[in-house]
Amino acid sequence: MNFAAQFIYFKVLKNRSPRDCYREDEDYDPFWQRDDNKIKKQHIPALCDLRCCKNVPVRNGLIGQKPPSINPERLKDFGEEDYLNGDVKTWEMKIVSRNEELLRDALSSIPQASSRTSLASCNKLIRFEDISAAAFKIQCGVQKTPCMYSRLSKQYGMDIYLKKEFLQYTGSVKERGVLYLLMSLPQDQQRKGVIVASDSNFSMAVAYHASELRIPVFVIVSTSTAPARVKMCRDYGAMVISYGTTAKDSQVHARRLAQENGYLYLEEEDSAVYLSGLGTVGLEMYEQVPKLDAVIFPAGGHCGLLAGSAAALKHLNPHISIIGVESESFPVLQQSLKAGHPTEDQACNNHHFYGDVSGVCFGSNSLQLTGKLVDKVVAVREEDILISMLRLLEYERATVDAEGAIGLAALVAGKLPELKGKRVAVVICSGNLELHLLQQCIAHALTLDNRVCRFSLVISDCPGDMSKLLEILAREEARVLDIKQERTFVTSELFTVEVICTVETRDKIHTAQLRNVLLERYPRTVWTER
Repeated sequence: MNFAAQFIYFKVLKNRSPRDCYREDEDYDPFWQRDDNKIKKQHIPALCDLRCCKNVPVRNGLIGQKPPSINPERLKDFGEEDYLNGDVKTWEMKIVSRNEELLRDALSSIPQASSRTSLASCNKLIRFEDISAAAFKIQCGVQKTPCMYSRLSKQYGMDIYLKKEFLQYTGSVKERGVLYLLMSLPQDQQRKGVIVASDSNFSMAVAYHASELRIPVFVIVSTSTAPARVKMCRDYGAMVISYGTTAKDSQVHARRLAQENGYLYLEEEDSAVYLSGLGTVGLEMYEQVPKLDAVIFPAGGHCGLLAGSAAALKHLNPHISIIGVESESFPVLQQSLKAGHPTEDQACNNHHFYGDVSGVCFGSNSLQLTGKLVDKVVAVREEDILISMLRLLEYERATVDAEGAIGLAALVAGKLPELKGKRVAVVICSGNLELHLLQQCIAHALTLDNRVCRFSLVISDCPGDMSKLLEILAREEARVLDIKQERTFVTSELFTVEVICTVETRDKIHTAQLRNVLLERYPRTVWTER
């Protein structure tokens, strides 16, 4: 495989290699393979404890107890300075190509300071080598999720591969960026601890991985936070504190605690370290699915996954189309790209459903990368997202939220006809949806898909008339979900009953057939429109 980049291949002595960090049934990553004809061996000192032990079961967490010693400032010279500790040797391979300038050009005009970032020192150029370093560092702490051929392919006329990032331990792709961010903290800050102020996927990832790294972690949430989210963060090992009635109240309190106690206040940002961790998704997909034509990512305000992965994929193959998908209700990214700077005035009226997709655009790094590397950004309706959630549940047995389903929604809505007959990968990035909301979403999606319908009709209140109606429904193979009878407030003739019936059908054609049969037998049937 010819990678147009400068990168590093690793091999651990004493019969250990980075491959040992994966499960035995996973494929070996060719990114780490060695070409003896093109490499030059050199010994280098350490930056971190690999903590990858042969013959030790691997779980979704880091092995060992000692936190890694990491110096984030040295990542800028990755591949040139001394990097690894102990009994590790490295080989360097350099291929000269014009593609190496792609990422630098994309960020040439990025300001070095950001008002939203809490790690300003990490806000620097993102390079392909940084993403490569992140892939090596976090491989023992996050799952290498499958990118599998989907049964939805025939339905939409293309080869669809689903990158199932919702299978991460906390149910979100945010783990990749969070783990690399935490591992990049100085040791003194790791001892003091970190603090976050939200109930988002980012906060849950911080709670879990900080606990795994033996870093004290505090999560401040508002009193309106769902109890299930609070319990989950506590189960991950975080100290959870409820404060204030709004997210802003909890953020102010968290900043004050951080200042008074020496904690590092973390919020989701677009520093090079965080984006590099998220960009490892692009590296894995490039390896798992050969000859990709296009990759679809969720977009919205928090477009770090889109930007970081686009940096990796475009560097490896500039001909791959990178497509971002956001909601029509919150076209944050499109407005920011049009304005040329992050927009901060977007209202999040339905945040619990949309998650981070509806958030404000938080950084110029992600925005500049997106504008330079992303080929297309499309917007989809809420109805398309709901049907996409239904398709994933039925065909893939995947329970995902709006953020996870929005990429597939672009295909469901027919927004990308140019991808017909091509090989397309879709990132399913999140699966954290509250149970009561999931139930509502699926019920609404079935209605939108014309598979649950309601009608009302008036029949005589005589023995046998209700049985005849039920016989018709049985003959047409409609499943009765609910049936009600109203006698008191019927405005038609006396001795009649109004029947309100909710039934389930196979599809839109079956629904139309049932409707015609009922209208023929009961001309005054009223069909409830969705």
